[in-house]
Amino acid sequence: MSSYAVPPWPLPALPVAGTEALFPVRHIYCVGRNYAEHVKEMGGDAAKEPPCFFTKAADAVVPGGGKVRYPLGTKDLHHEIELVVAIGSEGENLEAGDALACVYGYAIGIDFTRRDLQNAAKEARQPWDLGKSFAQAAPLGAVFPVAQVGQVTRGEIWLEVNGQRKQDGRLEDMIWDLPSVLALLSKYYRLLPGDLIFTGTPSGVGPVVPGDRLRGGIAGLGTLEVEIVAR
Repeated sequence: MSSYAVPPWPLPALPVAGTEALFPVRHIYCVGRNYAEHVKEMGGDAAKEPPCFFTKAADAVVPGGGKVRYPLGTKDLHHEIELVVAIGSEGENLEAGDALACVYGYAIGIDFTRRDLQNAAKEARQPWDLGKSFAQAAPLGAVFPVAQVGQVTRGEIWLEVNGQRKQDGRLEDMIWDLPSVLALLSKYYRLLPGDLIFTGTPSGVGPVVPGDRLRGGIAGLGTLEVEIVAR
């Protein structure tokens, strides 16, 4: 009988709202440049730039939020509140009109970014991995099944830091709507049950430091709270 060379780690998973079930996390895909005002604040041109895709490691998830350690290697950690799509069935080369059929549910997520490392990678024309994928880079709330909340395509998305509103937008302000995002991503990856897709952030991103308390929400999905702590 074969055995593991090192102890296997727990499967990353998120609670499913209103149930005892867990949603297992397979891949994490993220969409950049999907809200016009955020594109502008990052120095881009929303009229010309399609969304870009990047990934985070599945074990970057922090189920339910809570305490998040300030990460290694950065002096400029930024918050980005996002609607997250949880995939429940397989799909590839999808048409936008069919894409929402593969959605299991939705959650609130924060895409933490080591902005100094991301900016250095941009300048060097290198991948964003160091800036985007690291321990505890993806706190997430519970997954709300479509059967409970319907397709979450409209409503407010916001984030506060220490009680002050920093990000305040609406889901319908996405440059590429959810069906278009899923259809485009499925041209490059076969979407699989357990995949999560962060769909972009509105303007107002900014730095956080140890001691900061974050609270974010999306209409119909409740709130997510995070505290940044020192290592």
